Amino acid sequence: MSNSATDHAAIPQTLWAARGRHTGPAAEDVVRRALSRHKESGDIDDFAEPPASEDAAHRIFEARWRAGATVTVRARLTLAPARDRPEGQEWTLVAEAERPWDDAWPSPATLFWPEAAAAEGDDGAWDHHPTVVGLRFRQVNALPEDDKEMRRRLRDAAREAWCVNLVVHEAMTPDERGRLPLARLLPPGLRHRVVEHRAAPQQLRAVNWALKDRGVEVPRGGAVLLPPDPAPDGYDGREHSVRSVFLDGSEPTPIVTALRHFVALPRPMPQGAREALADLRENWTLTTLQEELERQRELVAMYTEALEAMTKSRDLYRDAAEQAHQALAAYRDTPAPALPQRQERPGTRTPTPLQQLTRTFERLRFTPKAARPAPGADGASGTDGTDTAGTQDRPS
Repeated sequence: MSNSATDHAAIPQTLWAARGRHTGPAAEDVVRRALSRHKESGDIDDFAEPPASEDAAHRIFEARWRAGATVTVRARLTLAPARDRPEGQEWTLVAEAERPWDDAWPSPATLFWPEAAAAEGDDGAWDHHPTVVGLRFRQVNALPEDDKEMRRRLRDAAREAWCVNLVVHEAMTPDERGRLPLARLLPPGLRHRVVEHRAAPQQLRAVNWALKDRGVEVPRGGAVLLPPDPAPDGYDGREHSVRSVFLDGSEPTPIVTALRHFVALPRPMPQGAREALADLRENWTLTTLQEELERQRELVAMYTEALEAMTKSRDLYRDAAEQAHQALAAYRDTPAPALPQRQERPGTRTPTPLQQLTRTFERLRFTPKAARPAPGADGASGTDGTDTAGTQDRPS
């Protein structure tokens, strides 16, 4: 299975995350009205709309409240233009609590969006699946009659790890109560993350054929949770299937048990969830006075630590420079070592350079005359170069 749609980090148990698509007009106005109503009623402590980023098409909303009257929850919703669709806006909602999430707490989705269902195009059109057209969170989604189309829909839905996909097979044609979505009977913290797929009584063989590549099977008249792609560690299709589902309006206790076990698994974070959580933690603006004071204290402590590190580094550099100067001064004050003297033979004296130069010129001056041969047979000649033999033969 591909893991291109997920990060390796597991979803924190303190995190509630969901993603969807609003198909009606002016989604930001719908969110503002819902937050204002909840602040007036006391459901939330406060909300804010931080300045938009460089992309003016995005809108950000923050809200904080106390779940169970004591646990602080911070939530951030981001609106962005729908991808590959000219209408509507996609929304991403992450909420982080001070302790692991309790599915009995209010759903963050109903604090940002209107809780009551409405017709297409009204304020309630916020519960559409983010990628698969035609799927909604709070409604029964009948599976297509065509087998290949059914397989394609279940495969595409399972790729969206932000949602939990529940496939229910109707053992017989249900009455009016049985045709209502099971999501309305789920705990608040689960109902807006579950997509309910319904298979008609005659579609049992077709739906199990469509689920074959997912490695799970839906029992007759039962239900099964689809594993995301890739499946989390510890996922077992038998533990996440329900043998019998009573579509009579009673609480689906076995399904709730399977859902709680499923969301407690160390599931990988969906694509974009890590960035959304980091944005919530790092760019949060809706702080209380106590939180702002604590933040300033943390900044002072961080700056103090950095200043101490710079001071220590400066002292180390100064000590190193002083040691280098001392070593250089000691080196300059040390006398140069005496060169070893040449051993001379007794009775000899080394001539000075001037004497050596004078002797060299003398040799160059007298060498041509000394090299000329003597003319006489006996080798005698005058000291002034006059031939004596010629003088003796002159007549008297």
